[in-house]
Amino acid sequence: MIEPRPIAVTVNGATVRRFVEPRVSLADFLRGDLGLTGTHLGCEVGVCGACIVNLDDRPVHACLMLAVQVDGMRVDTVEGLSDSGALAELQAAFHARNALQCGFCTPGILVVAQDFLEACRAAGRVPSREAIRDALSGNYCRCTGYEAIVDAIEGVARTRHGRDRREDAA
Repeated sequence: MIEPRPIAVTVNGATVRRFVEPRVSLADFLRGDLGLTGTHLGCEVGVCGACIVNLDDRPVHACLMLAVQVDGMRVDTVEGLSDSGALAELQAAFHARNALQCGFCTPGILVVAQDFLEACRAAGRVPSREAIRDALSGNYCRCTGYEAIVDAIEGVARTRHGRDRREDAA
């Protein structure tokens, strides 16, 4: 038997201390130990994107990370981003555009889309539909065909850009 190792990680703003077996994935830790089931497990080989979370402000596949690797780091899951309000515009746009159906891929897509839109906002640009599709290239959705997803993300990008321009003019 492999001895569990202590970790301390900040998850959605709260410090969590646990003993975990070295072979436990970050996704399994989040889901099983912390009950954060918004991090979905699909392919478990880093292809589908359903497990994407932010690790120190960078999107990562939680199925490819071990929980012991995140010791001392910060993890933000879809639940934390939603609770903070960071995803409110995207969630509303996904709902309005019917950009989700079964919802299995949605948490990973929302995390990636939020990170992508923040990077675009920092650069002062509105992304093209092609750039949005490229940003989502690591996320599989088998239900929607992506058009509604791209529509929703593009709409939020344009809204945020317009709001930023009005704030700069004030």
